[in-house]
Parts: sequence; C-alpha cells; structure tokens
Amino acid sequence: MCGIAGFIGPGSIDSLSVSNCLDSMHHRGPDANGYKIFTHNNHKIALLHTRLAIIDLDNRSAQPFRYQNSMIIFNGEIYNFIEIRAELEVHGFSFKTTGDTEVVAAAIDFWGDDAYSKFEGMWAMAHLDLESMNLTLSRDKFGEKPFYIYENEKGLYFSSEINSLRNLANKSFEVNFNHLKRYLVNGYKSLFKTSETFFQGVKCLEKASLLKIDNNLSKSHFLFWDFTNSYEENKDMSFRDAVSGTRDKLIQSMNIRTRSDVPLAFCMSGGIDSNSLISIAKRELDYDVHGFTLISADQRYEEDMLVEKSVKDLGIQHTKIPLDTNNFLNNLRELIDCHGQPVSTISYYIHWDLVKNVAKNGYKISISGTAADELFTGYYDHNNLYFNEFKNSSQELDEAINYWKNGIGSFVRNPFLKDPYLYINNSNFRKHIYLNNDLFSEFLIDGWYEEFYERKFHKNLLRNRMLNELFEEAIPVILLEDDLNAMSVSIENRSPFLDTDLFSHAYSVPSKFLIYKGKTKSILREAMRGIVPDFILDNDRKVGFNASLSELLDFSSSETLDFFKKDSKIYEIVNKEKILNLIKQDELPNSFSKFLFNFINAKIFLEQ
Repeated sequence: MCGIAGFIGPGSIDSLSVSNCLDSMHHRGPDANGYKIFTHNNHKIALLHTRLAIIDLDNRSAQPFRYQNSMIIFNGEIYNFIEIRAELEVHGFSFKTTGDTEVVAAAIDFWGDDAYSKFEGMWAMAHLDLESMNLTLSRDKFGEKPFYIYENEKGLYFSSEINSLRNLANKSFEVNFNHLKRYLVNGYKSLFKTSETFFQGVKCLEKASLLKIDNNLSKSHFLFWDFTNSYEENKDMSFRDAVSGTRDKLIQSMNIRTRSDVPLAFCMSGGIDSNSLISIAKRELDYDVHGFTLISADQRYEEDMLVEKSVKDLGIQHTKIPLDTNNFLNNLRELIDCHGQPVSTISYYIHWDLVKNVAKNGYKISISGTAADELFTGYYDHNNLYFNEFKNSSQELDEAINYWKNGIGSFVRNPFLKDPYLYINNSNFRKHIYLNNDLFSEFLIDGWYEEFYERKFHKNLLRNRMLNELFEEAIPVILLEDDLNAMSVSIENRSPFLDTDLFSHAYSVPSKFLIYKGKTKSILREAMRGIVPDFILDNDRKVGFNASLSELLDFSSSETLDFFKKDSKIYEIVNKEKILNLIKQDELPNSFSKFLFNFINAKIFLEQ
C-alpha cells in the first residue's frame, strides 16, 4: 500500500510542487519515496510514489519501478502475484525481486492490457511505456483504491488523495456546493451515484477501467472488466453447492489476502462478517490472529459479550478499545483535514479511532469484512425485498414473514421497513434510502432536491438493490473511508469479500437461497458452519460499526453551543435558526442525528 501521484501534459512541473506532493503523501508511504520526470514531444510526464513496504521489504522493490522498457507506480496489492509469476516463468521470465511490483510490470509487458483482468487485488496504477511514451492509468475491479484526477490547460494530474493532488497541481480547488448539498440532504449513499466530488473539476477514475494517454496526449477510456454484466443465476445450483462453493472461495480469498512480509490485524465485531474472516485465518490457515474491537457505551451498538465469547472460543489475541468520547470536534477537524473532505458517516469517525490503535500495536495491515452484506444479503430491507419473491405464493410468503417477525424483524426501527408487504405493494419504493431528505432540504436556504435513481443491473428486485449498494451506494463510500482512515496512520486495509471468484459465485447463487427461515446471509452462515462459532452464526441481531452522536458530543456544553452559533460559511447555504432549534431537541431520530453529523462535517470542511 502506498501513495501515487503524477502528471502528463504540456505544462511544467516544478520541484517545489513535487516535494510538497511527496510530503503530503508521507503517511501513505513512510518507508520510501521517489519520483521520475520525463520530457517527450514538448510535454512532461511525472511519476511520484511513497512506499509502505508490505511485500519484499527490500529497496529493490521501491518505486517508481523500472522493468525492461517500462516504468510503473502503484498503490495496492496484487494478491495472486505468486500464481502469475509462476505462469510467467513457464514463458521464460525470471525475477530479481520477491514482491508483486515486478510481477505486475512483467505481466503487462507480456499480456499488454489483458494483464489487468488477470490481477486479483486492489490498485491504483500508472504504467509508462518508455519506448512509445504511452501512459496507462488503471484502477482495480471494485474500486478499492482511490484514484483522483484533475485536468486543466497545463495537463492532467492524478493522485491517491485530494490533498496530494492539490499540492502537485499547486492549486486550491473550488468547493462543489452542489455535491455538498447532496451530502447534506441525501446522505452518503448518494455520493457515488454521480461523477462529482466535493471539488469542482476533480473526478475519480472509474473502477475496473483503463485511461490511456498516448504520446500525442490523445485519450481513450474503457473497462477491462465489465462489472455491469458479470453475473447470471445458475438455476440448477443446489443449496449445498452454493454453500460449499462459498466456503471454498472465501477460504481461498483469505489465503491469498494474508500474504505479507509483515504481520496483519483484524477488525473484529460480534457479527458474521468479521468472525468469518478471523475464524478462517485461525482455524483453516493457522494464522496467529489478533482482533481489535471498539467498545461503545451505547447499548444499541454494544457487542462486548458476544465478542468476548468468540475470542475465548477461537483462542485468539484480542484488544478492546473503549470509544474515545473526548475532544470530538477537534478530532473531527483533524480527520477532515487529513481526508481533505467531509467524513461520510459517524462510523468512520470511530473507525479512525480503531485503526489508530491497530497502528500503535505495530501492525501495518488491517483486515475488514466489507461487502459481505452486498454479496450475501445483510441489510434490513433485504428481507422486505426478498418477500417480493413469493408474492404469487401465499403459503411461502406467510412462512417467510412469520420467520422474519419472530427473528430479525423485531430489531427493525425504520418505520417503512416494519411493513413486510412494502415491496409487494410497491416494488418501486425507495424512500427509506434517502430517509427524510425532504425535511433536510428545508434546512437549506434555497432548498435542494434530486430524484432518487438506481441502475438496472439485474431483473431480480433484491439482487438489483444489492448490486446498486455494491457498485454505487454503500461500498464505494466504505472503501474510500477505509482507505483514508487506515492510510492516515500508515496501515493497509484489505477486504477479502471483494474477490472476483467469490463475487461471481455469490451472484450465480439462486436468489431463493439468499434468506432462509428469516435469516439473512443464509449461504454464508452455513458455509462457515464448523469454522465460525455457532452462537455467532445463529445470532439475528445486526449492530454494525456505529455509535450515537450524543455519545460523542455534549449538546449542552458551552463549547458545543459556541460551535453552532459561530458565524460560518455554512450558514450561507443552511438556515442557522433551524440548526439551533434542532440541537435543542432532547432526543433526535436516527436520520436527524445522521443529518446533524453531516452538517458538522460540512461546517468544519468549509471553515478549513
């Protein structure tokens, strides 16, 4: 895991901008840094890199990395580099290093653009052909690694983070107020439904894509993996086959994602997702597991007893981290400054606390359970969508609803999702996704509205919702926050559920198997039977990685009141009196608490 940045264009690139850019990426790569600048056809090409050494710690794998007649910089890991290296060795290749960087360069040299679809991993990469001087920018299949791009008359700039992009371009980007309003009104799930970012003119390279810039500065862009057409249900698959395939592919994903020359740690909750990864590492791969858990005082989000029971059953190392409820505003200012933009949810404020403690314990890698919900079901509305499968079979529908009522349905707080017939009566209902956005729009001086839409990935209602969450709503936000938080303290984050083979298998499973007897993740639960403790697999309660805003911020303190009362640029777009009235309320509904967290972020962001 590293930091990358670069430039291509007719403009100049000065040494101070390069130096400032490298300095601003130091946290992403504290172990080494370097850069190369080339001149060709009256334009410049610059490649910058800071290294967090994970595989092959020797300086021979430092970047920019020269291989034959090419040079690469990349941020990430290619987990299947050992298999690709063996395949290349059959074709006569030999290697001087033991890491993935040289393998990546050799694979591109041998297979050209076809190499990218062979890579199983996460990356943001720039590859320069030193003969043709053609530059190729690429991003991994699921968009795990951030890749920002900014273009002006001088040329095209790219980087892993907003702050380093700003330093390289030597420019203060203008705030995109339309996107900021989107964040305030519609919340985090709206942020990646558009190509906009929080800054005018700054965009992200699309996941699973190549942006090719030739020696005449002409551009072409295409997908190397078509994630919009990579799934088809296998109607002949049995439940047993679905379970065994999930088990095998998740174990294999974990096997290649524990490859490292430095020790790794695990983010641990009381849920199935993290416990699946931890249990596989311990019981199948014989890894010396160290789990880290953040402990909340809010009983809605507390899982301490369940975690402790799992720790004892598995016999693993474990560190509990009490949620730090002090200095919330100052800490948030620091985090927003580090991210260069607002934090998407309160979950990632507390996640930052977790990874800081992982770093203090000497680890350079953390493993998280991101995307299990989107592969195997896991959100409360997935049950409501699932009931739509049986709208023409009253007996099966009644049975499914009864299981739900006696299980996970008792935990549902969202007023819309309490209705099991929600999607049977209206298959187009999506109001719960931007819950109360009509009310939040009224907090804006000029109002703001944007129609909800979702892409048509799949004909099945539940599967289409899950794919929208995976590719456009939940997961893109989680991946960005995971990366920015972890890299702020020089830690690489890995997400084993985001594996190409596992994804393909999960979306070939017949939809009728996704939920069984009212339990989401039925396939994953049974796949992990005998590996994960049964009390984890049989638990219905979904907590998630969360905390309440009132636990972190005392709304009656003079410091908090001064923060909201102080004149600010945010009050040019948000009604100050409505905000002051909002914070006087004794107890806020969950959606309003989320809105207020976003408001606090937006206020600090504009002030900084």
